[in-house]
Amino acid sequence: MNRIPSVNLQDFLSGDANRKQKFIDEIGKAYEEIGFVALKGHFLDDKLVDNLYSEVKNFFDLPVETKRSYEIEGIGGQRGYISFGKESAKGKKEGDLKEFWHFGQYVEDDPERAKEYPENVTVKELDNFNKIGKETYQMLEKTAKYVLRALALYLDLDENYFDNYIHNGNSILRPIHYPPILEEPENAVRAAAHGDINLITLLMGAQGRGLQVQNHKGEWIDAMAEPDELMINVGDMLSRHTNNKLKSTIHRVVNPPRELWGTSRYSIPFFMHPISEMKLDVLESCIDENNPKQYEDITAGEFLNERLIELGLKK
Repeated sequence: MNRIPSVNLQDFLSGDANRKQKFIDEIGKAYEEIGFVALKGHFLDDKLVDNLYSEVKNFFDLPVETKRSYEIEGIGGQRGYISFGKESAKGKKEGDLKEFWHFGQYVEDDPERAKEYPENVTVKELDNFNKIGKETYQMLEKTAKYVLRALALYLDLDENYFDNYIHNGNSILRPIHYPPILEEPENAVRAAAHGDINLITLLMGAQGRGLQVQNHKGEWIDAMAEPDELMINVGDMLSRHTNNKLKSTIHRVVNPPRELWGTSRYSIPFFMHPISEMKLDVLESCIDENNPKQYEDITAGEFLNERLIELGLKK
């Protein structure tokens, strides 16, 4: 496969059984073959997207000392600001050429769950940054819920199988700024080749070149979405849960051509995580004599902790 398939969530939501099944088949096949789709018909409107990009740019334009005042030690980078070069891909010592922010879950109906997560960080200098971030978070979470419902049906599970696992899940919205490149990077790229940790990732801002996906032949292909599309990929948790039936595909963000080094790039992924106690044990329906169980039993919380240590975000 040399291109990313495009699907429309409105088919799934249409109330038409044939259109719904078409969406289930298309997204399931794409995730078996390449692990990525471009999704139209989601819950983000153009005004919200424009407002979000405006607020994100306003934040990253703040003085470095101001941004660093929102960098919180001891929480593994789970909320607030993470400064340039802090994160590196698994197995790579060079830090990625990016800075980013984390919005986390807004727990409103479970005081015990709320204690499990760090609180979101409020940026005092920008009146609308946190408000727009929360609204975007909730619209992407809603979109992800229906994508996972479609995948549950594709896997012959109950349609609502994932619902209780993702309600108040440990999901993260991450606005990323890749600053202009000012000098020849030594072995560093904007985001080195990696797989995502979580169930699924919903990515805003894949309209320009830069994001590349590795297909099963080991070839790198450009993953470019239309302006009204989100790029959505399978993460390692879902791949593990399905015994690698649904593929968590290696991807990267390459540096632009030299003539574009002076430009910033922004992208905004939403990492859909379940609650920490979800068992990621391989589904029985994904095991047979040709596909024996590939992974040990583990919970989502244990798996996330392992990976944050590998990424250098947690000690």
